[in-house]
Amino acid sequence: MPASPSPAGSPWGRRIAIVVTSLVSLLVCCGLAWWQWDRYTSANGTFQNLGYVLQWPLFGLFPAFMFYRIRKLRQKAEADAEAEPGAAAEAEKPEVPAPRPRPDAVKAPQTDEDEELAAYNRYLRELNARDQQAAE
Repeated sequence: MPASPSPAGSPWGRRIAIVVTSLVSLLVCCGLAWWQWDRYTSANGTFQNLGYVLQWPLFGLFPAFMFYRIRKLRQKAEADAEAEPGAAAEAEKPEVPAPRPRPDAVKAPQTDEDEELAAYNRYLRELNARDQQAAE
């Protein structure tokens, strides 16, 4: 028996999945807002619960806004590609900025080494040599 195509594979299946996701998100978040309202109206409710009552519906509307915004950006990109076919290829190439000089490269190189740093580096070399001998 051949496997049936996933509903998200077709444009209508994708749209249905987006609508279902948005509705489920809104319903869950409205349920959480109702729960926070019950907490706010109880004897130990605080204004923080009231703040959550106002925030949860906004969280529930966010997926719908996100899908709307993605759709508008995709339509705009398609319209721009149709209007200027040559510009689409140029727009795909990211502009690479020129490399900035490193701050330490601008400074004059130091010729004499710091005594403490030299002593510390000798100590590290000795430790490394001991580790190498212990490993053998």
